[in-house]
Amino acid sequence: MTEEIAVIPGDGIGMEVVPVAVSVLDAVGEFEFTEYDAGDSVEAETGEPLPAETKQAAATSDATLFGAAGESAADVILPLRSAVGSFANIRPARAYPGVDALHPDADLVFVRENTEGVYAGIESDLTEEVRTLTRVITEPASRAIAEFGFEYAAEHDYDVTVAHKANVMARTDGLFVDTAARVADERGTDYETHLMDALATELVMNPADYGVVVCPNLAGDVLSDLAAGLVGGLGLLPSANIGPERALFEPVHGSAPDIAGEGVANPVATVLSAAMCCEFLDKSESAERIRTAVMEVLADGPHTPDLGGTATTEEMERALLDRL
Repeated sequence: MTEEIAVIPGDGIGMEVVPVAVSVLDAVGEFEFTEYDAGDSVEAETGEPLPAETKQAAATSDATLFGAAGESAADVILPLRSAVGSFANIRPARAYPGVDALHPDADLVFVRENTEGVYAGIESDLTEEVRTLTRVITEPASRAIAEFGFEYAAEHDYDVTVAHKANVMARTDGLFVDTAARVADERGTDYETHLMDALATELVMNPADYGVVVCPNLAGDVLSDLAAGLVGGLGLLPSANIGPERALFEPVHGSAPDIAGEGVANPVATVLSAAMCCEFLDKSESAERIRTAVMEVLADGPHTPDLGGTATTEEMERALLDRL
């Protein structure tokens, strides 16, 4: 069976790193790729950053590979995640040989609730001087992400930490923590809880003490970016947005307009996102081949400028394909 993958490069360096990931996928399996537009450039031409055709492609393809969007990011990525029914955002942050990481022993995975929290988009103007943002936490969504996180941790042999701020947001994060506790009790699984601000300190000092971190939407966004700084930067962090039947894969980094067009963007995060795509499509051998190639290239070089080297994106692509 040949899986259909919707390819959405987007803006900035997305146009440079996504083709590398497509080449890597093409080298390890049989896929059918169809490219679609989204982002600032298409908004400038048509008035909308996410054409209906692109959103429909994400909803119907077996998987979607996305690059980055610029100023229109919220109007692109949130609807795309919704199109695949994504409730879980997986963000691994791992240190690799050959990379000058602050913590070479870091190996973390953030399992982030992907549908609600402050990203539910409920904002209001009460007066000209007062604006509000409603934070939404529900038991069904909390249960779904807890079950997913505990299952992921069991499959990959990680300990679980539930991050929260229930000491201040007692009703909302209290529900999140209580729901996770019920799921753990049903599974007979050990876990710990940690206030998210204190956890930020702990992750900087002792990241090797933690494995899977299950967290609400905003906490997962912030803590995973913090973890990127521990392992060598955002150019190394992939992510997966998982739904019941579809999924969207993207690097954690943005469109990086400061280096866009210079040909020096690091494609590793997008390539590792492609490996996660293979895993989702039950192609574990292909996923492992990609990850092995990435580890060997990072260990031996070349490296792009963000990792202290001088390699171009094209040189990184050639090195990865050579390994494969």
